[in-house]
Amino acid sequence: MKKILLILAALSLTAMAKFTAIDSDMLAKMQAKGIPVIDIRTPGEWQATGIIKGAHKMMFFNEKGQPDMGNWFFELGHLVKDKKQPIIVYCAHANRSHALGNFLDKQLGFENVFELKDGIENGWIKAGKPTVK
Repeated sequence: MKKILLILAALSLTAMAKFTAIDSDMLAKMQAKGIPVIDIRTPGEWQATGIIKGAHKMMFFNEKGQPDMGNWFFELGHLVKDKKQPIIVYCAHANRSHALGNFLDKQLGFENVFELKDGIENGWIKAGKPTVK
């Protein structure tokens, strides 16, 4: 996993990523407007902390840190019809979602990618927001 994160981070640094980190209140407002929220963590993490209500569980990196791009992008295609449609991604602490968001923005041309600042643990749960299992 570290190797993949380093590769994605290097790609994003060279591209000077500009996708946006949002706080928990903004996420809730955007989700209420119908913007899809995607939890990219593993099933064990979903079980441990729960997920944001209404979020789509779409694991990007497996427990061994390997990306499952084929399945992930297949699932994404059911939520997002074009690269201009906004999406919000999150993980535990925003490390994986930051790498993925940069990749979607700079390498694949998605124009409206947002991430939950500090992830679900520090950006959502510590803000007193509920999760569901």
